Amino acid sequence: MINVTLPDGSVKQFENKVSCLEVAQSISQGLARNAVCCEVDGVLCDLHKVIEGDCTLKVHTLKDAEGLAVLRHSTAHLMAQAISRIWGKAKFAIGPSVANGFYYDVDFEGDVIVPEDLEKIEAEMTRIVKEDLPIVREEMSRTDAIEFFRSRGDGYKVEILSELDADTVSLYRQGEYVDLCRGPHMTSTGKLKVFKLTSIAGAYWRGDTKNKMLTRIYGTAFEKKAELDEYLLRLEEAKKRDHRKLGRELDLFDIFDEGPGFPFFFPKGMVLRNALEDFWRQEHTRAGYQEVKTPMILNQELWHRSGHWDHYKDNMYVVKIDDADYAIKPMNCPGGMLVYKRKPHSYRDLPERIAELGLVHRHELSGALHGLMRVRCFTQDDAHIFMTPDQIESEIEGVVRLIDRFYKVFGFKYKLELSTRPEDSMGTDEQWEAATNALKRALEVLGKEYEVNEGDGAFYGPKIDFHLEDSLGRTWQCGTIQLDFQMPERFDLTYVGQDGEKHRPVMIHRVVFGSIERFIAILTEHYAGAFPLWLAPVQVMIVPISENQAEYAHEVCGKLVSLGVRAEVDDRNEKMGYRIREAQLQKIPYMLVLGEKEKESGSVAVRNRKKGDLGVMSFEQLADKLQREIAEKSSDM
Repeated sequence: MINVTLPDGSVKQFENKVSCLEVAQSISQGLARNAVCCEVDGVLCDLHKVIEGDCTLKVHTLKDAEGLAVLRHSTAHLMAQAISRIWGKAKFAIGPSVANGFYYDVDFEGDVIVPEDLEKIEAEMTRIVKEDLPIVREEMSRTDAIEFFRSRGDGYKVEILSELDADTVSLYRQGEYVDLCRGPHMTSTGKLKVFKLTSIAGAYWRGDTKNKMLTRIYGTAFEKKAELDEYLLRLEEAKKRDHRKLGRELDLFDIFDEGPGFPFFFPKGMVLRNALEDFWRQEHTRAGYQEVKTPMILNQELWHRSGHWDHYKDNMYVVKIDDADYAIKPMNCPGGMLVYKRKPHSYRDLPERIAELGLVHRHELSGALHGLMRVRCFTQDDAHIFMTPDQIESEIEGVVRLIDRFYKVFGFKYKLELSTRPEDSMGTDEQWEAATNALKRALEVLGKEYEVNEGDGAFYGPKIDFHLEDSLGRTWQCGTIQLDFQMPERFDLTYVGQDGEKHRPVMIHRVVFGSIERFIAILTEHYAGAFPLWLAPVQVMIVPISENQAEYAHEVCGKLVSLGVRAEVDDRNEKMGYRIREAQLQKIPYMLVLGEKEKESGSVAVRNRKKGDLGVMSFEQLADKLQREIAEKSSDM
């Protein structure tokens, strides 16, 4: 007798061994029809997997993330089969499902693939779908699999297999196409009807610049065409919102060939940046933080002491000063340690919250650079909190509340992820367990839901990551809270406790924005460049109808500027319609159109970027409205 425990806790009993599909059929024929794969004792598997003993089982459909990932992974194989039919010499590296789709890295052995070729591949994929080929799992010894792929001249699969620590591996066959894969997969190519290839990029084999550059083809797949159409519309909208494009059009920021990965901020971009930094400083002052500034270049010995050298040296810029080795800082933490260590501390001084907007540099690969999203120098809004062990949970709760306040101002929803100890880490099991449990308890006290991301913590401690959802439904990892028992040990940080003895403080590393540059990129795309009033580089554009009202326009502008409103006058010798369109293209929140009537009455005709014509107001009414909206930091989406 086999007992199969279902997610709701109920148990299904079977006299003999049974397939996952048969279990699904015993639950519901509808579930069986929609089933994509199963999860047996936490491991994903094909529907035809045979269960031979007691287990827990969950059925996945295309309505959940696991099922959709299987559909997309199967579509990656479908694409590879189509490519192999068109380009017989092509060799395949890896082809995983990823967020929102899939990709496959392909060696076309000298052939150049251009975007126009994607339609050709899609057409062949459609033919294979119509063939409705069964997708069959085969198991083979690792040795036999190496010989199999070597006989086909597939060196990438041979290299992967040679490094696997397994006696047996799985292959998936669909018609003439065979691929090395752990699975699971859909049951046939006929189920892969809704797909789209979206882009082509270059990718070094295994991410190593010393290896061959492969062609990475991206695509996506869905259960229904309507879902694909909606996704493609979002992609088109994302292209319009690309921060690199808007940064140039709105004259905010750019990156030039003379400094790849090193962004330039122009006057309007600096207004936006300074508004964010001013907001950051105000909120941190209220939350009891003190701001510091640490040097950008520090002796290399410091980075060995902190442990960062062993983990970051390949991404660090190094320099010789007076025949000694120095490094440009890739993060602010070691400098924060020295700030704490400069003087003795008592338990009465703790918690001590030290914040820094610190410019850091990291040597990113040129192929990884992407506008402000991935740069080589950026400003982290760091803070380091030094505390006693009994203050851990309250401090974590305080940081979560602070980050929550920030994100609500921008209209962001977010999800939380708790990342645990990675393989490459420092410290004892007891320290890691205590740190991880402290993070869990703080989130539970706050009533926050979270997912666990096993093995993805920092090398010195577990962490909580905040994943923001923007107006297009995309997610971005920004804020993080990292609990650290290791750095105080390495730097011999102490405080004098109530007992008069020296004790080791615990510390938190945390950021809210993540990096100012990346957060600006996210905001630019989130708002499509139409920043809310409090962030807008130009908040009010004043347009006199003719030169007769120019003097009055400048008078109104001067009064607004004196109140702290960022206002400008467009009195160029251009038609009024042209000047109004220019203000609209620059996405300026408010426009004041001034004619003779407004001049004589001392009023203003107000237009809002979103709501259109708001009618005529007195200057006092307008000033009150603007100051109130700026103070409230309305999102104005």
